[in-house]
Amino acid sequence: MSTNCSLPSLGRGKGVGLLFVGMFCSFFALTSCEDILDTDSDFVMYEKDNTLSDPTDSIYSVLGIINQMQKIADRTVLLGEVRADLVTPTEAASADLKRLAAWDFSQENKYNAVSDYYSVINHCNYFLHHVDTTLQRRGYKIFEAEYAAVKGFRAWTYLELAKNYGRIPLVTEPLMTEQDARKAMNDQSKYADMQTICNYFINDLTPYAYRRMPNWGSINGSNSQYFFIPIRALLGDLCLWAGRYQEAATWYHDYMTDRDDPIIITASRIGGGWGNIHFTSHVMTSGSYELSYIPMEARQFDGIMSELPDLFNSTGRNYRYFQLTPSVGIRRLSGEQIYCMEHKTDTQTDTLYAPREGLDDPLDLGDMRLYASYSHSASGSQNQYSEYNNETQSIRKYSSNTEERIPTYTKSMLYLRYAEALNRAGYPQSAMVVLKYGMCQDNLIAYVDSVERQAAGILIEFDPNVYLQQDAKGIHSFGSGESQCNKYYVLPMPADSLATRQDTIDYQIPLVEDMIIDEMALEFAFEGHRLHDLMRVAMRRGDNAYLADPISRRDGEEDAALRAKLMNEQNWYLPLP
Repeated sequence: MSTNCSLPSLGRGKGVGLLFVGMFCSFFALTSCEDILDTDSDFVMYEKDNTLSDPTDSIYSVLGIINQMQKIADRTVLLGEVRADLVTPTEAASADLKRLAAWDFSQENKYNAVSDYYSVINHCNYFLHHVDTTLQRRGYKIFEAEYAAVKGFRAWTYLELAKNYGRIPLVTEPLMTEQDARKAMNDQSKYADMQTICNYFINDLTPYAYRRMPNWGSINGSNSQYFFIPIRALLGDLCLWAGRYQEAATWYHDYMTDRDDPIIITASRIGGGWGNIHFTSHVMTSGSYELSYIPMEARQFDGIMSELPDLFNSTGRNYRYFQLTPSVGIRRLSGEQIYCMEHKTDTQTDTLYAPREGLDDPLDLGDMRLYASYSHSASGSQNQYSEYNNETQSIRKYSSNTEERIPTYTKSMLYLRYAEALNRAGYPQSAMVVLKYGMCQDNLIAYVDSVERQAAGILIEFDPNVYLQQDAKGIHSFGSGESQCNKYYVLPMPADSLATRQDTIDYQIPLVEDMIIDEMALEFAFEGHRLHDLMRVAMRRGDNAYLADPISRRDGEEDAALRAKLMNEQNWYLPLP
């Protein structure tokens, strides 16, 4: 099927009558019950009006769920980035963004709208409850792909809720009235924490791990295959958050090494480096990146556009007043990295390290991904009559050609979470190969000892006919040069021999984990993952300072009041309105 249309908005198209109750809106949002339950409202749906027994119904229903996901797309970035340590709001930032960065929820905030998440969930619940999964045509189950896709949407949305709200109502049946929704909200037995959410949806999704996703061709210029959550990647995430590390690594590896569609990572979304051995010129790179994304609209008329380009960049729409800018925290982390490159002559091979003093641009220090992604300039002076800001900023990750999609899964995200799971499963040498050398069988044989290779088994098997050594590249190399040569970027080793091999592994695991979390910050800066990466490790270690310290120091000096607030895990979550 090939179409050229915008995603249907509420109430548009056959079957989109199911886009109904903005679930929980009546008690979470400032909307009256009469508005929600008005029979003429697009948010209302009655079961007798809708059956999902026709392929057209199915397509429009699933597109309607994607339309609902557009409402939370920007928030997946902002809630994970603005509250963390890699960006800071400017003077031009909205009050909502400033309060978000300050973790101040004493007032209403437009980014705290839990009803939008539950709207997605309730749409999913309705579809899963009503779709006829037995319907076949020529021996083929018509709704099989859509059913699996909607299962993925629901589980992904619940994971986002748990990361941002902590304990939340776990509701898997469609709620058709305000009374049903209020009853569910008041039933404390329905509240679930992160562990419960993860375990529930691991069981719920596992039977659909290998189901194909829908393929509807091109929709509004985007490949519809990318609209859907990759189930095995999501299962990896759920296991990672649940502390089921061996299973997490298994799901990630299984998805990465799929025979029909192997995932090979050779470039970063935005990468950079020095262009010559004299360190006098730069190169910027980018590559195929997304595995899935939420498609956004290109025009306001068509529906929901992303506001991220206007928040991160100087544009005509915002009179060049960008609202979010790289923090001292990301500048410091980027500058701490050691950049190197290999120089070969006829007689020898040398490793050259980039200078750390006398640089023309502070962004030339250390890792080059920040240099490649961010630029800033100022012209003239600002006065009271100026309509436009005299400072301009550009974040390439949110340039005009990327503003119509919000990634949900990316290649480097998959590899780094795989490394995190491997490390916690007890395979720090293998995790280090992801960071430093790149995944291929030759590198695993060269840099992972036989004991760990035997213990990890299939978890670190990569087809040598597919994953070639000449293509293998450690993710750290996307910004820090040829990391395989870097004598400063190595597997941590204790100064003295420890009593047992396991003692050495136990020593290495937290240190390699620190390297992975730093790499995630360098690779995913501004993409919305930072807070939850810190949160996951802090919870795992029982060390709230792991989250509190970097966030309280994001602007340089420690904010003692913010640190004290974040040392209490209860303050990590948005309040339910």
